[in-house]
Amino acid sequence: MSEPTEANAAAGAAPGDGPAEPAGGTGRRHVRVVLVDDHRMFRTGVQAEIGQTEQTGVEVVGEAADVDQAVMVITATRPEVVLLDVHLPGGGGVEVLRRCASLTGDAERPVRFLALSVSDAAEDVIGVIRGGARGYVTKTITGADLIDSIFRVQEGDAVFSPRLAGFVLDAFASTDAPPVDEDLDRLTQREREVLRLIARGYAYKEIAKQLFISVKTVESHVSAVLRKLQLSNRHELTRWATARRLV
Repeated sequence: MSEPTEANAAAGAAPGDGPAEPAGGTGRRHVRVVLVDDHRMFRTGVQAEIGQTEQTGVEVVGEAADVDQAVMVITATRPEVVLLDVHLPGGGGVEVLRRCASLTGDAERPVRFLALSVSDAAEDVIGVIRGGARGYVTKTITGADLIDSIFRVQEGDAVFSPRLAGFVLDAFASTDAPPVDEDLDRLTQREREVLRLIARGYAYKEIAKQLFISVKTVESHVSAVLRKLQLSNRHELTRWATARRLV
Protein backbone atom coordinates (compact mmCIF):
# COMPACT_ATOMS: atom_id res chain seq x y z
CA MET A 1 0.00 0.00 0.00
CA SER A 2 1.39 3.39 -0.94
CA GLU A 3 2.04 5.82 1.89
CA PRO A 4 -0.51 8.66 2.11
CA THR A 5 0.87 12.17 2.10
CA GLU A 6 -0.36 15.44 3.56
CA ALA A 7 -3.23 16.98 1.62
CA ASN A 8 -3.29 14.01 -0.74
CA ALA A 9 -5.30 10.81 -0.85
CA ALA A 10 -3.55 7.52 -1.33
CA ALA A 11 -2.89 6.86 -5.00
CA GLY A 12 -5.92 5.57 -6.81
CA ALA A 13 -8.39 6.27 -4.02
CA ALA A 14 -11.28 8.18 -5.51
CA PRO A 15 -14.38 9.29 -3.59
CA GLY A 16 -16.55 6.30 -2.78
CA ASP A 17 -14.07 3.81 -4.31
CA GLY A 18 -13.36 2.03 -1.03
CA PRO A 19 -14.22 -1.67 -1.14
CA ALA A 20 -16.49 -3.11 1.49
CA GLU A 21 -13.81 -5.68 2.29
CA PRO A 22 -10.13 -6.26 1.45
CA ALA A 23 -9.24 -7.35 -2.06
CA GLY A 24 -9.83 -10.98 -2.63
CA GLY A 25 -13.22 -11.11 -0.95
CA THR A 26 -11.96 -12.66 2.32
CA GLY A 27 -14.99 -11.34 4.20
CA ARG A 28 -12.81 -9.65 6.82
CA ARG A 29 -13.97 -6.27 8.08
CA HIS A 30 -12.40 -3.27 6.43
CA VAL A 31 -12.45 0.45 7.10
CA ARG A 32 -10.98 3.42 5.22
CA VAL A 33 -9.47 6.04 7.53
CA VAL A 34 -8.02 9.56 7.26
CA LEU A 35 -5.54 10.78 9.90
CA VAL A 36 -5.75 14.45 10.87
CA ASP A 37 -3.02 15.67 13.22
CA ASP A 38 -0.50 18.50 12.95
CA HIS A 39 2.40 16.36 14.21
CA ARG A 40 3.94 14.35 11.39
CA MET A 41 5.75 11.97 13.72
CA PHE A 42 2.51 11.14 15.51
CA ARG A 43 0.74 10.44 12.22
CA THR A 44 3.65 8.22 11.20
CA GLY A 45 3.40 6.31 14.47
CA VAL A 46 -0.36 5.79 14.13
CA GLN A 47 0.07 4.71 10.53
CA ALA A 48 2.66 2.14 11.59
CA GLU A 49 0.46 0.92 14.45
CA ILE A 50 -2.87 0.53 12.69
CA GLY A 51 -2.22 0.82 8.96
CA GLN A 52 -1.06 -2.73 8.19
CA THR A 53 -4.28 -3.42 6.34
CA GLU A 54 -3.82 -7.18 5.89
CA GLN A 55 -3.54 -7.61 9.65
CA THR A 56 -5.78 -4.85 11.01
CA GLY A 57 -8.38 -4.25 8.30
CA VAL A 58 -7.63 -0.51 8.55
CA GLU A 59 -6.64 1.26 5.35
CA VAL A 60 -5.19 4.75 5.83
CA VAL A 61 -6.21 6.58 2.66
CA GLY A 62 -5.04 10.08 3.51
CA GLU A 63 -3.44 12.42 6.03
CA ALA A 64 -3.71 16.11 6.85
CA ALA A 65 -1.96 18.56 9.16
CA ASP A 66 -4.39 21.48 9.34
CA VAL A 67 -8.04 22.37 8.81
CA ASP A 68 -7.86 23.23 5.10
CA GLN A 69 -5.88 20.09 4.27
CA ALA A 70 -8.27 18.00 6.34
CA VAL A 71 -11.37 19.25 4.56
CA MET A 72 -9.73 18.71 1.17
CA VAL A 73 -8.55 15.16 1.91
CA ILE A 74 -11.79 14.08 3.60
CA THR A 75 -13.84 15.46 0.72
CA ALA A 76 -11.62 13.75 -1.86
CA THR A 77 -11.45 10.32 -0.23
CA ARG A 78 -14.80 10.04 1.61
CA PRO A 79 -13.44 7.69 4.31
CA GLU A 80 -15.68 5.83 6.72
CA VAL A 81 -13.79 7.20 9.74
CA VAL A 82 -11.62 10.25 10.39
CA LEU A 83 -9.20 10.27 13.33
CA LEU A 84 -9.30 13.94 14.27
CA ASP A 85 -7.02 15.91 16.56
CA VAL A 86 -8.77 18.63 18.54
CA HIS A 87 -6.13 21.36 18.24
CA LEU A 88 -5.20 22.10 14.63
CA PRO A 89 -3.91 25.12 12.73
CA GLY A 90 -6.75 26.91 10.99
CA GLY A 91 -9.53 26.57 13.56
CA GLY A 92 -9.21 23.20 15.26
CA GLY A 93 -11.17 19.99 15.02
CA VAL A 94 -14.48 21.75 15.56
CA GLU A 95 -13.92 23.77 12.37
CA VAL A 96 -13.21 20.57 10.41
CA LEU A 97 -16.48 19.13 11.70
CA ARG A 98 -18.38 22.29 10.79
CA ARG A 99 -17.03 22.32 7.24
CA CYS A 100 -17.70 18.59 6.79
CA ALA A 101 -21.22 18.70 8.19
CA SER A 102 -22.77 17.66 4.89
CA LEU A 103 -20.60 14.52 4.87
CA THR A 104 -21.40 13.52 8.44
CA GLY A 105 -25.08 14.03 7.64
CA ASP A 106 -25.05 11.82 4.54
CA ALA A 107 -27.60 9.11 5.32
CA GLU A 108 -26.20 6.61 2.81
CA ARG A 109 -22.42 7.06 3.19
CA PRO A 110 -21.71 9.04 6.36
CA VAL A 111 -18.19 10.10 7.24
CA ARG A 112 -17.82 9.53 10.98
CA PHE A 113 -15.30 11.29 13.21
CA LEU A 114 -13.38 9.93 16.18
CA ALA A 115 -11.42 12.55 18.12
CA LEU A 116 -7.91 11.39 19.04
CA SER A 117 -6.17 13.96 21.22
CA VAL A 118 -3.63 14.42 23.98
CA SER A 119 -6.17 16.69 25.69
CA ASP A 120 -8.59 15.31 28.23
CA ALA A 121 -10.11 18.71 29.05
CA ALA A 122 -13.89 18.69 29.40
CA GLU A 123 -14.33 21.71 27.11
CA ASP A 124 -12.42 19.97 24.31
CA VAL A 125 -14.44 16.78 24.66
CA ILE A 126 -17.79 18.56 24.74
CA GLY A 127 -16.82 20.89 21.88
CA VAL A 128 -16.12 18.17 19.33
CA ILE A 129 -19.04 15.99 20.44
CA ARG A 130 -21.41 18.92 20.01
CA GLY A 131 -19.71 19.50 16.66
CA GLY A 132 -20.66 16.02 15.47
CA ALA A 133 -17.86 13.61 16.45
CA ARG A 134 -18.97 10.09 17.37
CA GLY A 135 -16.36 9.62 20.07
CA TYR A 136 -13.26 10.87 21.83
CA VAL A 137 -10.20 8.91 22.92
CA THR A 138 -6.86 10.12 24.24
CA LYS A 139 -3.46 9.40 22.75
CA THR A 140 -2.63 7.06 25.61
CA ILE A 141 -4.89 4.47 23.96
CA THR A 142 -3.27 1.23 22.81
CA GLY A 143 -3.10 0.31 19.15
CA ALA A 144 -5.49 -2.61 19.60
CA ASP A 145 -8.03 -0.47 21.44
CA LEU A 146 -7.75 2.26 18.81
CA ILE A 147 -8.45 -0.22 16.03
CA ASP A 148 -11.46 -1.52 17.95
CA SER A 149 -12.69 2.05 18.50
CA ILE A 150 -12.38 2.83 14.80
CA PHE A 151 -14.53 -0.13 13.81
CA ARG A 152 -17.10 0.67 16.50
CA VAL A 153 -17.40 4.24 15.22
CA GLN A 154 -17.69 2.93 11.65
CA GLU A 155 -20.67 0.89 12.83
CA GLY A 156 -22.28 3.94 14.40
CA ASP A 157 -21.38 3.44 18.06
CA ALA A 158 -20.30 6.27 20.35
CA VAL A 159 -16.84 5.59 21.81
CA PHE A 160 -15.06 7.33 24.68
CA SER A 161 -12.09 6.79 26.91
CA PRO A 162 -13.64 5.77 30.27
CA ARG A 163 -13.10 9.02 32.18
CA LEU A 164 -14.23 11.19 29.28
CA ALA A 165 -17.66 9.60 28.97
CA GLY A 166 -18.60 11.27 32.25
CA PHE A 167 -17.95 14.71 30.79
CA VAL A 168 -20.43 14.07 28.01
CA LEU A 169 -23.09 12.62 30.30
CA ASP A 170 -22.75 15.54 32.72
CA ALA A 171 -22.86 18.12 29.93
CA PHE A 172 -26.01 16.79 28.34
CA ALA A 173 -27.69 15.98 31.65
CA SER A 174 -27.18 19.57 32.81
CA THR A 175 -29.25 21.03 30.00
CA ASP A 176 -32.98 20.73 29.61
CA ALA A 177 -34.26 19.00 26.50
CA PRO A 178 -34.90 21.63 23.85
CA PRO A 179 -38.55 22.35 23.11
CA VAL A 180 -39.97 21.18 19.82
CA ASP A 181 -39.62 23.91 17.19
CA GLU A 182 -42.48 23.38 14.77
CA ASP A 183 -41.11 25.93 12.29
CA LEU A 184 -37.72 24.21 12.15
CA ASP A 185 -39.37 20.80 11.85
CA ARG A 186 -40.96 21.92 8.58
CA LEU A 187 -37.53 22.03 6.96
CA THR A 188 -35.75 19.06 5.44
CA GLN A 189 -32.22 18.21 6.57
CA ARG A 190 -30.76 19.77 3.41
CA GLU A 191 -32.83 22.91 3.86
CA ARG A 192 -31.48 23.22 7.40
CA GLU A 193 -27.92 22.93 6.11
CA VAL A 194 -28.55 25.68 3.56
CA LEU A 195 -30.25 27.80 6.23
CA ARG A 196 -27.23 27.61 8.53
CA LEU A 197 -24.78 28.51 5.78
CA ILE A 198 -26.92 31.42 4.60
CA ALA A 199 -27.12 32.68 8.18
CA ARG A 200 -23.32 32.48 8.45
CA GLY A 201 -22.98 34.80 5.46
CA TYR A 202 -22.04 32.31 2.76
CA ALA A 203 -22.76 33.27 -0.85
CA TYR A 204 -24.83 30.91 -3.01
CA LYS A 205 -21.72 29.77 -4.92
CA GLU A 206 -19.91 29.00 -1.65
CA ILE A 207 -22.87 27.00 -0.37
CA ALA A 208 -23.06 25.05 -3.62
CA LYS A 209 -19.38 24.15 -3.35
CA GLN A 210 -19.69 23.25 0.34
CA LEU A 211 -22.68 20.95 -0.18
CA PHE A 212 -21.71 19.61 -3.62
CA ILE A 213 -24.88 20.88 -5.27
CA SER A 214 -25.59 23.42 -8.01
CA VAL A 215 -26.22 27.11 -7.42
CA LYS A 216 -29.70 26.64 -8.87
CA THR A 217 -30.41 23.95 -6.28
CA VAL A 218 -29.22 26.29 -3.53
CA GLU A 219 -31.60 28.96 -4.80
CA SER A 220 -34.46 26.45 -4.77
CA HIS A 221 -33.69 25.44 -1.19
CA VAL A 222 -33.52 29.08 -0.07
CA SER A 223 -36.87 29.80 -1.72
CA ALA A 224 -38.40 26.78 0.03
CA VAL A 225 -37.00 27.85 3.40
CA LEU A 226 -38.30 31.41 3.02
CA ARG A 227 -41.72 30.11 2.00
CA LYS A 228 -41.99 27.59 4.84
CA LEU A 229 -40.83 30.09 7.46
CA GLN A 230 -42.87 32.94 5.94
CA LEU A 231 -39.81 35.18 5.63
CA SER A 232 -39.07 37.70 2.90
CA ASN A 233 -35.30 37.73 2.43
CA ARG A 234 -31.98 36.33 3.65
CA HIS A 235 -31.58 39.11 6.23
CA GLU A 236 -34.79 38.05 7.97
CA LEU A 237 -33.65 34.45 7.63
CA THR A 238 -30.34 35.27 9.32
CA ARG A 239 -32.12 36.98 12.22
CA TRP A 240 -34.47 34.01 12.54
CA ALA A 241 -31.59 31.50 12.66
CA THR A 242 -29.55 33.63 15.08
CA ALA A 243 -32.48 33.95 17.47
CA ARG A 244 -32.64 30.14 17.61
CA ARG A 245 -28.87 29.78 17.98
CA LEU A 246 -28.60 27.77 14.78
CA VAL A 247 -25.62 29.71 13.41
